Amino acid sequence: MRKEQAVASLGQQSLLLPAWVKAALAANDRLKLYLTLLQSAAQHAAAPDTAVPDWGRELAHAGLQDAAWLPELVKSAYFDDGRMVMRHQDKLLAALAADLATMARPVCDSGRACPPELTARRDFWLQRLRELDTDEGLERAALAQLTHGDRKAGDSLHLLVMDLHQQLNAMASEIATEDLDGAHVWQIDKQDRPLVSAFMRGLHRTAPLKFSHPGLDTAVTRDGARLLIQNDIGTNDVHVLVITVEGLELRLTYSDLHTARFNFFRGMLEALGFTWTVSEPRTVEGLNAGKPYVLGEACFQADSMQALENALEGVASRIVFVIDWNRARKRLQNFVSKAQAQQLLAKAAQQEWGHVGWLEAGGERLVFHAMQAVDGDAFRIGDRLDEVLGEAAAAEYLLELLRIASTMLRQQQPMALIADEARMLLARVLRQRSFEFDLLAEHAAYTHAIALGLCEAIESGAGAEAAARTNLAARAKYWERQADHLLMDARQRAERHGRWQPVVELLEKSDDVADALEEAMFVHSMLFVAPLDGLPAAINEVLTHLAGTTLAAIQDQVKAVEIARHVSDRGDPIDSEQFLQTLWRMLRAERMCDQLAREARVAIVGALHAAPVSLQLATELAGTMEKATDSLLAAGYALRQMVLTKTEVAS
Repeated sequence: MRKEQAVASLGQQSLLLPAWVKAALAANDRLKLYLTLLQSAAQHAAAPDTAVPDWGRELAHAGLQDAAWLPELVKSAYFDDGRMVMRHQDKLLAALAADLATMARPVCDSGRACPPELTARRDFWLQRLRELDTDEGLERAALAQLTHGDRKAGDSLHLLVMDLHQQLNAMASEIATEDLDGAHVWQIDKQDRPLVSAFMRGLHRTAPLKFSHPGLDTAVTRDGARLLIQNDIGTNDVHVLVITVEGLELRLTYSDLHTARFNFFRGMLEALGFTWTVSEPRTVEGLNAGKPYVLGEACFQADSMQALENALEGVASRIVFVIDWNRARKRLQNFVSKAQAQQLLAKAAQQEWGHVGWLEAGGERLVFHAMQAVDGDAFRIGDRLDEVLGEAAAAEYLLELLRIASTMLRQQQPMALIADEARMLLARVLRQRSFEFDLLAEHAAYTHAIALGLCEAIESGAGAEAAARTNLAARAKYWERQADHLLMDARQRAERHGRWQPVVELLEKSDDVADALEEAMFVHSMLFVAPLDGLPAAINEVLTHLAGTTLAAIQDQVKAVEIARHVSDRGDPIDSEQFLQTLWRMLRAERMCDQLAREARVAIVGALHAAPVSLQLATELAGTMEKATDSLLAAGYALRQMVLTKTEVAS
């Protein structure tokens, strides 16, 4: 699997020649070593008692140090009736064929002028090697045919390798590359140089963010009217990018195995003004193990050379952020949702921090170790960070950790110091956490919505349309159920973490308020079931006063939750004047509601003594609202105790 295969699949052959020549010269070294080893095997087979040379240095030089089968091939060789038999003959013949094809490719397949006999000889030897692979062992004639160097004795594989090498040396001198700001360039025009420099300027600006990760090699050449730029990004076969510049138009062809990462890169370029055309996932035989990949083309139409250079610089500066992107996304998903992980990577790219530094510093291990170190009671095995801190706080922590890791690694700070920073940062977040208060505030908001709906229903009285009353009752039921879900969520958390138990106790009292108000809404709706037609105006007025006082008390509950959140964050004394005043208003509202409920009962008896059903329902309505304020007062005291405990202030 080679990068040049991916580039070829994108149709940019002009970029391939230097890479092909380089690969061919390496194949030449391997072919000559294979043939030498084959001759050594024949010598050992002819004289088994002679010592076998140590080929370790030669194998390492050719990059074959891990091919343990080659020394075995030499040591195992023996002659059987004139035929040399050896282990791994199939591997040797396959390696000879593969490297012959690689070595001949720039000479025979690049479109340049090539002696026809070389192509014919290559095809002959590829066919001959396939034929030999069907035999068990090699005849002496076949051995000579492969290895001899005497042109008078006819052609041989060895002679073909020598002739191809001569052609390669000539080609290498013709396409000798220049280093232009770190890019390998050849056959470019004078006006191309500022464009290449702009691209490399953007690349160099963010390239340090890849740290020790390989990639970002750039090759540039001209193909007629087009300037071609290739960047290999990373190590995956299809993870390659090719840019063409023609006039003021810049086109970029990008392929990626991962659709999510492709969309991430696509979004970064759209922010720079590019438009995209994306094809269906495709596969190419022999490339990336036959797995499908996504291919797209981005286009930028500049209105000046400066705009074109800016676009090239911008594109190049974004490339580093797709290196190891998918690995970083998967690691972040240990702590936050998939969507949140992608947002974190996007923000880190926008700020030019990147994510590779975080991976280099330990990635998910950095976070897990911090979770274990800072608060053994807060975190348990298997916990997600966002479940403990809340999604927003977890995302803020991880984003700051991405910044810290990138910055400190670029400053060459030790890994241990980054780990300390991760723990200290998490400890600060835990001290400031308000996830519990987010949940309490959401529950209070649902309760407030029910109370507001009840006030509206009572104030409207008989003047409201039946559909409107039905709608208010349905909404109240929905809000009450949503509040119930929050309580169930807190109970599930309390099963794993004891610190959630005070939240559950507070929510249970708050949920009693929501239940009572929803029940009051239902009772009120019963007053309009035929033949009933609501309440007299005088009764409605006193109940409206009671409902309004209840609503005011719930508004104070919402305010108290927010005050408690900030008192906890700042560590201010719990007897904060504002917090005390709010609690006092809740206490006073409960007492006022007690009095108003009694006044309502007196008015109800006086006005409805002859209508027993209406009397019962009106009395139940007043009593249910009073019950809501009783529960609200209990919730207020529970909130006070929770904040006292959280700030470690004695009550």
